[in-house]
Amino acid sequence: MSLREKLLDLFFPPHCAFCRKAGVHGLCKDCERSLPYARVQLCEGAGFGKCASPLLYEDAVRESLLRFKFHGAQGAAEGYGELLARCAAEELGGEFDTVTWVPVSRKRERERGYDQAFLLARETASHWGIKPVRLLRKTKDNAAQSGLASAAERRGNVLGVYTAENIDKIRGAKILLIDDILTTGATLGECVRVLREAGAERVVCATLARAVTEKEKESARRGEPV
Repeated sequence: MSLREKLLDLFFPPHCAFCRKAGVHGLCKDCERSLPYARVQLCEGAGFGKCASPLLYEDAVRESLLRFKFHGAQGAAEGYGELLARCAAEELGGEFDTVTWVPVSRKRERERGYDQAFLLARETASHWGIKPVRLLRKTKDNAAQSGLASAAERRGNVLGVYTAENIDKIRGAKILLIDDILTTGATLGECVRVLREAGAERVVCATLARAVTEKEKESARRGEPV
């Protein structure tokens, strides 16, 4: 650890990304053992294609991501990136040569002071010695997806709100698109569509967490491991 890193740790102590235990870079050993890992890390959807997610969006993961998105817990991205990089390499290795992210609107970024998906993409890509490239711009500040109940409402809410940027870096590229949570896949699907129409050869996705499926909920009700 460099002197600069030691000084940063002294004045701005790191915390576990999930339980907030002080003095921990990334995630602590207790959380590493107890997090709700997805037994099936790779899922497929008609709109977004393939998406790798190491965690289920429940319990400590849900609480941590809410802090990360809405309460300034930017330091959690370090631990998230470690988990997501490992999962994406295992499930999607060799399928991408460029990393990008699902951006928030300029208004939302000004309000929060950061774009959480960019931080997640940056920390994930750092494990491969590369940097993410901005390939999408969100042009409309639409309603939050979390406030919409049906899949149809979510698809309609994101239709036409993203445009492609740096077209020369999209054409012929194999792209890994990163976001924080996979719920219905509407947002990922719209972003994948935009990137493909701009000339991407392939787009695969990765999120830190995904929603629990109905099948998994039923298994949990029967007392089976999710």
